[in-house]
Amino acid sequence: MAHIVTLKTPSREDWLIQLADVITDPDELLRLLKIDTDENLIAGGAAKRLFPLRVPRAFAARMQPGNSHDPLLRQVLTSQEEFIAAPGFSTDPLEEQSSVVPGLLHKYRNRALLLVKGGCAVNCRYCFRRHFPYADNQGNKRNWQGALDYIAVHPELDEIIFSGGDPLMAKDHELDWLLSQLEAIPHIKRLRIHSRLPIVIPARITDTLSARFARSSLQILLVNHINHAQEIGDDFRHAMAQLRQANVTLLNQSVLLRGVNDNAQTLADLSNSLFDAGVMPYYLHVLDKVQGAAHFMVSDDEARTIMRELLTLVSGYMVPKLAREIGGEPSKTPLDLQLRQS
Repeated sequence: MAHIVTLKTPSREDWLIQLADVITDPDELLRLLKIDTDENLIAGGAAKRLFPLRVPRAFAARMQPGNSHDPLLRQVLTSQEEFIAAPGFSTDPLEEQSSVVPGLLHKYRNRALLLVKGGCAVNCRYCFRRHFPYADNQGNKRNWQGALDYIAVHPELDEIIFSGGDPLMAKDHELDWLLSQLEAIPHIKRLRIHSRLPIVIPARITDTLSARFARSSLQILLVNHINHAQEIGDDFRHAMAQLRQANVTLLNQSVLLRGVNDNAQTLADLSNSLFDAGVMPYYLHVLDKVQGAAHFMVSDDEARTIMRELLTLVSGYMVPKLAREIGGEPSKTPLDLQLRQS
């Protein structure tokens, strides 16, 4: 689906320059997009005190000027609805705030999450870790070494997941060091990287990083986080082609978000755009019940109805698995597609 872009789209320049070129004021973002600030949008500006607003201009360039309901804008714009204390929502919906060592979550038997960096290129308003104590789990070499020492003495681990924040906020030389350490642990076979940076700032996939992945002895997987086809452009497709040449397996996970992608045709467009970019749809998550994000919630039965329709619109291999994560459970929990009887 075509969309209008009047903002300047950046070239594949130094990703750190694009990372620093960021909007932190909701009024500035709305002015840039030529959107009138009604009472609801003005009231929502205070929500940046709950969770800072951060939007790189490289991402804002894909938003549609004049459209206050733009699906990319809705993911990142502060809202007065974030102040609603919703029943059943919490600041730690996945029960993650007690790590085995600083920065390492051993949530599943054969795999552990290393929180490489606490920051992100863009702050998504539905983030399940928006209240996470990153100050106690800082991404630095001291904490990484403690995590690596733990990994080395737990032979049941065969896969490490780089998470965050966003792990690709780490610079290439830092990722090179971490890769070298993991490659020296015999029982680690796979490295999975969960990141939103390749879609927000595709220039993050540098030649240096791609070459390092290509010569790794580990099987490397990149799980993108993309919720809408409008996020995908030529720069992203080029970055994914680089990674495919480096033998990186490319997947995507999305979150089902009210007002963003809560209909089957939007999800079908996303699956087709992902597949065209060489990325396989992997998971579609129902919203994690984090306090401040209840306005994005899509009910389980709505999700099931959407997924049943999606099955009729795209080939089966393009249908992501509908799932939720439950704190303390040993794996993600698939949602069956049968509607519940009332």
